[in-house]
Amino acid sequence: MKSIINIRSSLGVVFVAAAMLVFYGCDGFLDVPAKGSLSEEVLANDQGVQTLLIGAYAALDGAGISGNAWEAAGHNWIYGSVVGGDAHKGTEPGDQSAINAMMAGLFLPTEGFFNNFWRVKYEGISRANAVIRVAANATDMTEQEIARTVAEARFLRGHYYFELTRMFDRVPWIDETMLDFDQPNDRVLWPEIEADFQFAYNNLPDVQSQRARVNRWAAASYLAKVYMYQDKFAEAKALYDNIIPNGVTSQGVSYDLAAGYWDNWNPALEDGLPEAVFSIQQVANDGSGTINNANQGMMLNFPNSAEHRCCGFYQPTQDLVNSYRTDGGLPIIDGFNNEMVTSDLGVPSSQQFEKYDGELDPRLDWTVGRRGVAYHDWGPFPGQRWVRDQNYGGPYYAKKNVYWRSQEQFADNSSWAPGTAINIPVIRFADVLLMAAEAEVEVGSLEQARAYVNRVRERAAREDTWVSNDLNREYAAAIVNSEAEMLALSVTTNQWVVRNDNGKTYTYLGGGADNINNWNEYPEPNYNISEYTSPWVNANTARDAVRFERKIELAMEGHRFYDLVRWGIAQEELTRFYNYEGNLFPGNGFSNAQFRSGIFPIPQAQIDISQGQLTQNPGF
Repeated sequence: MKSIINIRSSLGVVFVAAAMLVFYGCDGFLDVPAKGSLSEEVLANDQGVQTLLIGAYAALDGAGISGNAWEAAGHNWIYGSVVGGDAHKGTEPGDQSAINAMMAGLFLPTEGFFNNFWRVKYEGISRANAVIRVAANATDMTEQEIARTVAEARFLRGHYYFELTRMFDRVPWIDETMLDFDQPNDRVLWPEIEADFQFAYNNLPDVQSQRARVNRWAAASYLAKVYMYQDKFAEAKALYDNIIPNGVTSQGVSYDLAAGYWDNWNPALEDGLPEAVFSIQQVANDGSGTINNANQGMMLNFPNSAEHRCCGFYQPTQDLVNSYRTDGGLPIIDGFNNEMVTSDLGVPSSQQFEKYDGELDPRLDWTVGRRGVAYHDWGPFPGQRWVRDQNYGGPYYAKKNVYWRSQEQFADNSSWAPGTAINIPVIRFADVLLMAAEAEVEVGSLEQARAYVNRVRERAAREDTWVSNDLNREYAAAIVNSEAEMLALSVTTNQWVVRNDNGKTYTYLGGGADNINNWNEYPEPNYNISEYTSPWVNANTARDAVRFERKIELAMEGHRFYDLVRWGIAQEELTRFYNYEGNLFPGNGFSNAQFRSGIFPIPQAQIDISQGQLTQNPGF
């Protein structure tokens, strides 16, 4: 059982009565107290304040507040990864078609997704504000306890405002002192966001009683991230110089990279994970009969298979897959698309397929499901059989959000689509190291930047953590020692066999198991990754290397679009991406895509109800 704050089911009657105290953004700018809600005076005690604080945490994953959970998912898979070129929307053209326009760079002020994102984040802000306001009058809390609780709430408020700011740029500032919510969006709120994280850094403890709660080092890491978004590289570096050697998780574990890349998405290893800086906690089968706590925002993003039930969204792009090609173990930063990693596009699962045998970074196959490679322990990814429409969404599927067959206790089948107990890593230590590497490049410390990048690459190079055919063993139809043994088996179509004599996996395609031509042979992938051994002496080269490392280390984690925008290269990179991917998939809208803006429009629905206070972003 996870030792976390069980974010909704633990709230009970008190939260039902109190949570809607003064929440902003659900019906516009109006403050309408809920009938029967508890007064702030009744809640001004430790139990009441902690209940409100749990409510502020509960808004992190975007579920159960406004619209569909994926529209404001804590993962940011739509706005960060799909818009940024990591992934196609996936599935079929008509399913959640609003995402099609975003994928092609068209952001419409009337789009309901943006309005629901706005409402969810301001709901979180209002919950945090309620904590701050009520805690100040708590009768049974010490000053230190109040400061610590307010620091947690201000961290959460800083997070919600950060999400809004990088999404919409100028948004209204509403804090715990304000009674008039009709505020203008007349400035960018970086100073206020900095102040929230600085307060959290100054007042949070190193270790918390529950791992879901944020600590001072998470606040320091987030503050450094806010500095990076403003190009305050010296200030960020000063924080990273302290965070990297001294930071600890909320459980008191020294910050470090997890032993294996995949450990970050293994629910069995989340307790004590050294890489967890700030994660949104998830739990499956919590007794609520829903998947509200089980990563509901990612519920669409599983292969379209009987095994996973739904729904075929969030398919990695060919551009992303090609980014993992290596030459002598190093990434091919310039020209990674000059050669395409072979895919099974257009090849039925019943036909033979020979997968790419060129050099690849091993992180590819923990990030992307591709035919012939172990898809966790579900067997070799079968290709077209698990894909709704290859010509639209491509041949690949996401992996980081998908549970293992042997870990179905971390899956939740309470809804029509899967839920999981896989946490959402908002900031993990690899992200910290690569942000620090960026800061070092910009202040001129190129060799320290190289050291940070190499630390990330060294973990990826640990052979015992790579995807291999050994992962296919647990649910194989058989494990045999020779071809003769394999051909003598009685198997059904799509079952697979692992051979000890050559380490390969074979999938039976049908037509007679005694004929070797009816088996698809899948050798081990050809992984080759190395560290940068030559000194970095050119800032432009170093900068490109760090940025590319972020692309491949953090792929499919909701970062890409925001990274491109803050680096000032979104138009260049996305235009290149649209041209490349559009030629491969002309039916998905990329061929007509165009970069228009690095920020999203203020939702028209919010402008309409703001009584003239909100103004639209330029260009919309």
